[in-house]
Amino acid sequence: MSEKEIDADKNECKPFACAIQDCLQANGYNESKCTKVIDELYKCCKTFYEKNGPEAQSVCCPKFNLLQLKLKQRLLGKIDAELIQQRR
Repeated sequence: MSEKEIDADKNECKPFACAIQDCLQANGYNESKCTKVIDELYKCCKTFYEKNGPEAQSVCCPKFNLLQLKLKQRLLGKIDAELIQQRR
């Protein structure tokens, strides 16, 4: 595999990471409104690690062990942080 191919693999999930940032900004950083785009990133990262191994690195993906934890949490149902409104 050439260096160019490796770089492309490391950034293949970048559009999903950018979509999360866009979604969070558009929704006042309320993570629960961005579940679908977060799931898409995790799906991409899972594929990335399946192709490149658990030691692979990408600035767009959580470390392999953290990704495994996040995927497990999502299967259990409690998947997103909740935005708590402060009372004034």
